[in-house]
Amino acid sequence: YWPVAGFDFVNYDDPTYLAANVLVRTGLTWRGLVWAFTDVSTGNWHPVTWLSLMLDVTVFGVDPGAHHLVNVALHALDAVLLLWVLSAATGSTWRSALVAALFALHPLHVESVAWISERKDLLAALFGIAALGAWVAYAWRRSRRVMLAVAGAQLLSLGCKPMLVSLPILLLALDRWPLRRSEPLAARVWEKAPLFLVSACASVVALVAQRGGGAVSSLESIPVPARLANAALAYASYLGKTVWPASLAVVYPHPSLTPAGLSGWQVAAA
Repeated sequence: YWPVAGFDFVNYDDPTYLAANVLVRTGLTWRGLVWAFTDVSTGNWHPVTWLSLMLDVTVFGVDPGAHHLVNVALHALDAVLLLWVLSAATGSTWRSALVAALFALHPLHVESVAWISERKDLLAALFGIAALGAWVAYAWRRSRRVMLAVAGAQLLSLGCKPMLVSLPILLLALDRWPLRRSEPLAARVWEKAPLFLVSACASVVALVAQRGGGAVSSLESIPVPARLANAALAYASYLGKTVWPASLAVVYPHPSLTPAGLSGWQVAAA
């Protein structure tokens, strides 16, 4: 990733996030702080991402190379933290190191690292992995303080990008393996009630933000059956790209909006 130090801004999202955003280019200010917590112009409510970019400007100015290198540093930190969490959860250092190495070097992650606007991905991953680490600690020692740490990391991650709404479900899976918790399922679901509540609130905020930012297509343009079919295709497509990362792009058009349309056999296969 070292060559990104010589990369410039790109004309896709970078002007909105930094290059032409006056409030961000000013650095950390009280006005910028208030704006970061109220803005949804990008279709996202992500104040932590805005504050991260403003802090970069305060420290480095508007030099794109410096912002790129901060992304690289965050990605490296994510990989190290993932190694630590997986090793702690499984007790297997070498297998955890293999997973962390794939996370660090897989081509599917290049977009998140080499594109300044995707700072939100790196920060959301950082706090998301921290939430997993806190949960591993909670599984060993039930503590309100540790549960608060899990919820706090979840909130910070959702303040970067609304991806971690699935955290409670992921934790239920981790309870099964590798943590091998023996409590009844109902008890394990109930203890995560605060996390489910945070996820529900974040989902509503994300939907309102995306509608306000024009990021949600109407049901007339893309009906529900087409959305469900595309969801199945997307799962299969990304699993395929994980194994064979070819034909990568910044944007993948919705199949129902392309001339070829949705293929019934592809949906069935997915």
